[in-house]
Amino acid sequence: MRLPALRRPSPSMAVSVMALVVASTGTSYAAGLIGSDDVRNNSLTTMDIKDKTLKGRDIKNDVLGSNKIRNGSLKSKDFKAGQIPTGPQGPAGVGRWALVDATGAIVAQSGGFTVTAAYPTLAPAGTDTAGLRANGNVYINAGEDLTDNGVLAVVALQNTVDQNGDAITNGRAPGADANPEFSGEISAAMCQPGVVNCAPPGTGNTQHLVVSPRNSDGSVTTDGARKRFYVVVSGDSGVLR
Repeated sequence: MRLPALRRPSPSMAVSVMALVVASTGTSYAAGLIGSDDVRNNSLTTMDIKDKTLKGRDIKNDVLGSNKIRNGSLKSKDFKAGQIPTGPQGPAGVGRWALVDATGAIVAQSGGFTVTAAYPTLAPAGTDTAGLRANGNVYINAGEDLTDNGVLAVVALQNTVDQNGDAITNGRAPGADANPEFSGEISAAMCQPGVVNCAPPGTGNTQHLVVSPRNSDGSVTTDGARKRFYVVVSGDSGVLR
């Protein structure tokens, strides 16, 4: 008996058969059948790849370069822990401080401060001069130019000193301004002629700072009723380099 001749399958039929095999055997078999040579160069796009399916082992070393990744598309979560290198640590914040007692003397400090004038009386009482106004202030030499630094001051609590003789030093006395051990005003600034004028000789420069403690009503503090205070110079300090 003569057998009928078999016709060679058309290309479309071959593709159909392959698709059927892939569909029935799963993607693992497809991965074994389809390689890089079966994909036209530059033909695949992101829409051809399912989200969150690629892993590091799926990509050959040195295959993907910077030019293959859209700028700004990767996020930190796209990298394994420890893969993103860290930059050098920035300089730690630098600052200096001094504790000044009720007499205007420095009793503790981080370094570099000296007192140029503490509550000086530079003019006779009754005259309205800058010298007389200086008597409520403390002038401190910071030992460096303060132009690029911050300056601040704060009253330092001292609840063992009875400043008004009422035998109450715990800050619980009733009434306005009844607790001078806890209350008061204070301000500080860099000496800068034309902006903050400093009267004592040698203090009219940006290496000096002035601290002005005041009572709660804004009046100048007097001997026996003055308070300790901290002064702080913040920012990069040249004396510490």
